Amino acid sequence: MKKIILCALFLCAYTLTNAQSRAIGTFELTPFLGSSSSNYNFDGKTSSANSPINSVTFGIDGDYYFNNRWSIRSGLLIQTMGSEYNRITEKLNYLTIPINANWHFGSSRKWNLNFGPSIGFLMSAKANDTDINNLVNPTQYGLNFGIGYRIEIQKNIGILIDYQGMSGSSDISKASGNLTNVYSTFDVGCVFKL
Repeated sequence: MKKIILCALFLCAYTLTNAQSRAIGTFELTPFLGSSSSNYNFDGKTSSANSPINSVTFGIDGDYYFNNRWSIRSGLLIQTMGSEYNRITEKLNYLTIPINANWHFGSSRKWNLNFGPSIGFLMSAKANDTDINNLVNPTQYGLNFGIGYRIEIQKNIGILIDYQGMSGSSDISKASGNLTNVYSTFDVGCVFKL
C-alpha cells in the first residue's frame, strides 16, 4: 500500500512540475505529418455533388508561451486542398502560415485549443493533370481552429496528436463568386522544447 501511495505522489509531483515548465518565453517546435480531407464550399454550403479529396499534409509549428496557459502558434504548412466532381479532381497546393492563439488546459496543461487566421500562398493548381493556375487566386485567407493532446516522453520532448480545421474566407476562383475551401487534418508531431 505504501508503494502505491508513493508512486501516486511521485506521479502527481512529476505532472505538476511539467505543468509549470512552460513559463514565459518558452519556445517549442513541432514538425508534424498528417492525413487531411478537403472540399469546396459554394455560397457557404458544401455541395453533395462534390466529393472531398484526401491527401497528406506536413509542416512545422512553433509555440511561444506567454505563461503556462497561453501561447501563440504559427508555422509553415504544406496543404493540398480541392474537390472532385464528375471525375475531375482539382488539387490546389498551398504554403500556409497560420497565426493562432493557443490555450493550454487541463490539470497538467497537456490539452490545447487553438484558433485564429491564416494566409495561404498558391504553389500549384491542377484539374486532373491540367494546369489551372490562371483560374485560381494566388492567396487564400481562412479561419483555423483545432484541439490537441500532448504526451510527454522526456522533459524536453513530447508527442502531439491533434485535429486542425480551416474554413476559407476568401474566394479561391477568379471566375466564380463565393467558392471557398474547407479543410481538416489529423496530425501527429514531435514536440521539441528549446
